[in-house]
Amino acid sequence: MKHEVIPAPRLVQAIRWLRGQKVLLDSDLAALYGVPTKALNQAVKRNRERFPDDFMFQLSSSETPSLKSQFVTLKKGEHLKYRPYAFTEQGVAMLSSVLNSERAVKVNIAIIEAIRQLMTPSEKPRRAIGFHVREKTARYRARNGR
Repeated sequence: MKHEVIPAPRLVQAIRWLRGQKVLLDSDLAALYGVPTKALNQAVKRNRERFPDDFMFQLSSSETPSLKSQFVTLKKGEHLKYRPYAFTEQGVAMLSSVLNSERAVKVNIAIIEAIRQLMTPSEKPRRAIGFHVREKTARYRARNGR
């Protein structure tokens, strides 16, 4: 039996949709890796050339307020000190080389598999929703005299 590094439901909850991309926030990644958010961000800043804009971006001031209600660590009256960073699938893959630990590699593999599963379309064909206009069939015309 394969031992999961991170439970799949926890990964799915951490993945967010921002700027048209599936991303993970720095605080969520830090929790998954078992390191402080500050340490994760410092490692990224030391290796900034490995994280172009399509790998990682900092949330804008308008995007940040919507996250405040989602952070359970904030107490009443506290505010986010820094705007979070969001990592795309490529950015998450790059983190394993920056963090350089066995856990980082295992966590990255689990995250990337989860992202790919979420991006894969379901196997069931989707049923059309709404009203559809269909041409009158010959049988309908004959029955209704049209």
